[in-house]
Amino acid sequence: MSNKHYKIVYCTPSLYMPGGVERVLTLKANYFAEVYGYDITIILTDGNGKPNFFPLSEKVHVVNLNIGFEDLWHKSFVRKSFSYLFLQRKYKAALTKELFRIKPDITVSLLRREINFITSINDGSKKIGEIHINRAHYRNFMPNRTNFLKELFSKFWMSGLLGKVQLLDRFVVLTDYDRQAWPEVSKVEVIPNPLPFFPPTISSLQYKRVIAVGRYFDEKGYDMLLRAWSVVEKKISGWSLDIYGDGSKLQYVYLTEKLGLDANRCRLNDSIVDVQKEYLSSSFFVCSSRYEGFGMGIAEAMACGLPVVAFDCPWGPRSIITDGEDGILVETGNIHQLAEAMLSLMTHPEHLSQMAQHARRNIQRFNIDDVAEKWKHLFEQL
Repeated sequence: MSNKHYKIVYCTPSLYMPGGVERVLTLKANYFAEVYGYDITIILTDGNGKPNFFPLSEKVHVVNLNIGFEDLWHKSFVRKSFSYLFLQRKYKAALTKELFRIKPDITVSLLRREINFITSINDGSKKIGEIHINRAHYRNFMPNRTNFLKELFSKFWMSGLLGKVQLLDRFVVLTDYDRQAWPEVSKVEVIPNPLPFFPPTISSLQYKRVIAVGRYFDEKGYDMLLRAWSVVEKKISGWSLDIYGDGSKLQYVYLTEKLGLDANRCRLNDSIVDVQKEYLSSSFFVCSSRYEGFGMGIAEAMACGLPVVAFDCPWGPRSIITDGEDGILVETGNIHQLAEAMLSLMTHPEHLSQMAQHARRNIQRFNIDDVAEKWKHLFEQL
């Protein structure tokens, strides 16, 4: 195999958010630059002047085009549409200029706004698209939060997206289930996300604490988790639930009050950088998501020796968890089953301990050395 030091450009909106995509991109960029000696540049459109949430190697270059897509968040749908077209033209011109300046071997789109034109930029680089969410929910407008015009726009946009994806030199998805969701695309590769850490120590499982990690967004299903917790809280004493994430907690605070949850046993926390410490002082992880791309929180928790209780949602959990061995999968949206699964681990410490050992062992297949090797092989193929 070749040991060529490739020049690679990644395109993504920003790096100041504490999200899974930002974490994974930072992790891979650092590894490629530090270990493989690749020349890595990350091109951003937003967040100019804001510090990166996750530490980035000094060997990784960052270019912020300062396009300002975030300014559209608070505009009406009609005004947003007209402004978006203007900013897209501005972005295409700026990105084209940068790619011709950098002259990368490979340009990677994280399937954000540049996917609409990335393959038409003839800078000589191979074009890769990588998607971090399942197809059914990518750029999907939830039915109860939209109108006919938005739904029409969504269908039109997705139809156009397929044509753009087919023009890529490679399209990278996270799981085999995701590969099956794109039957029209021939050049599909499956490369999972890498573990961000694998600590030398693991949880002692002596903490009567359940942990959940993820943004306070509808997709994470914290409304269902809190309802399940209200069942658990009434049936067992001593245990507590801690949720960590960014975003607005207001609706979940109201729900905890409505459900009459004990504030000392159910805590809604902000996101933190050192989340590993919180895993290590918990006994198991719960994932109540309506859908997941990969489930980085699941993988992180298992690396810390925690079993996982999760909804069997598309598609992340079932790609990581072996049901009954290192975690428990329950029917998506079934609050009663979620509560019963949590209670089962709480009341069967020997089962909890056995699952924890399997979780720690099984999750090693996602270590960054192996995942990075898959990417290296793909780069060499291209």
